[in-house]
Amino acid sequence: MEFKDVIGQAALKQQLVAMVQQNRLGHALLLVGKEGTGALPLAIAFAQWMVCQPGKQKNTPTTGFFEAAPISTENIHFISPDTIHQMPNFSRAAQFMHPDLHFSYPVIPKKSGDKPISTDYFKEWKEFIRLYPYGNVFDWLQFIGAENKQGNITADECNDIMRKLNLKSFESAYKILVLWMPEYLGKEGNKLLKLIEEPPDNTLFILVAEQEEGILPTLISRCQVIRVPLIEKQDIETALIERAQLPPQTAAQIAGVCSGNYREALQMIQDTSSDWQSLLREWLNATLKLGPSAQIKFIDEMAKVGREKQKQFLRYFIHLLEQSLHIRLMGVEAVHCLPDESIFAQRLNKITGIAQQQAIVEELDKAIYYIERNANAKMLFMALTIKLQYIIQNKVTLHV
Repeated sequence: MEFKDVIGQAALKQQLVAMVQQNRLGHALLLVGKEGTGALPLAIAFAQWMVCQPGKQKNTPTTGFFEAAPISTENIHFISPDTIHQMPNFSRAAQFMHPDLHFSYPVIPKKSGDKPISTDYFKEWKEFIRLYPYGNVFDWLQFIGAENKQGNITADECNDIMRKLNLKSFESAYKILVLWMPEYLGKEGNKLLKLIEEPPDNTLFILVAEQEEGILPTLISRCQVIRVPLIEKQDIETALIERAQLPPQTAAQIAGVCSGNYREALQMIQDTSSDWQSLLREWLNATLKLGPSAQIKFIDEMAKVGREKQKQFLRYFIHLLEQSLHIRLMGVEAVHCLPDESIFAQRLNKITGIAQQQAIVEELDKAIYYIERNANAKMLFMALTIKLQYIIQNKVTLHV
């Protein structure tokens, strides 16, 4: 994987390269990025670029307690990320076969009593990254047949990491570990503290997380924290046109709704036939005009479509409310959106004011949060319908 394979994130790519070239790279990085931002592909591309640099290095001393000891990058002529594919060892790195590049990730026991480590699933891991580089941990666990089993990074995995990284590098200037989802370490992460605090020479840890609050604070304190932002709308739109072969109009619509989450964008491709506008029109009519029987009918329909589509539908509603606000503030001509979306957004402006739109967005955001945590769909959409009706008909906002 190369930097060019990572969607967007141009500023962050430049930052990582500059840290290396200016000898400011700490021995432990923590990339924190929400699902679909590309934190894992970025970490892999960076690790493969680093491990392919030519030449071996002399050992350099580490710094003291709790200091982020820099990796020495002096006296190395760094190959540009744009030409790294020309290096003779890049092919092995790209195939995850480089002897100085290691990976760790949540796994499950294959049978009762097993003590699994990442290498037990290495074949599946390589295939998963090839097929779903923007997948999340749920996708990964389903890919390896976890079903309802909980994935973990176990004490045995930590012991294996320590064993690997205490070996001398074979051919690269660096030994590198990419550890995905340190949130799954739990207290077992304490085993790695000493190793990260005083690592073997020229060893680089790259931790990739979605939720910083789920990581041991003592682990975070030993890392350079780099936050991966949401992907820009234009970058997602371009990727959908070039990689997913979508028509520009469809790509623009999906990029506008997926909120910087490329995984979500790929999920939505499967549902491009879904007419979210018609469904939203049905909901608003049931809420404001047709009454309880129509509302119950809509709620029953939404309860059947599954959590992913429920979230997509609510995100689409948020997207239209954002378009409504832009039109209200800047005028129709200044807002670039699809014609049918523009018309719908203007209609929303007729029935809601700015404060009401803000209140509705807050309720929709809460609903998405609860859907992700397996809330009962019928109860959730019933409550949401009542709140929506109250906000619009009474011309007030909710403060609960």
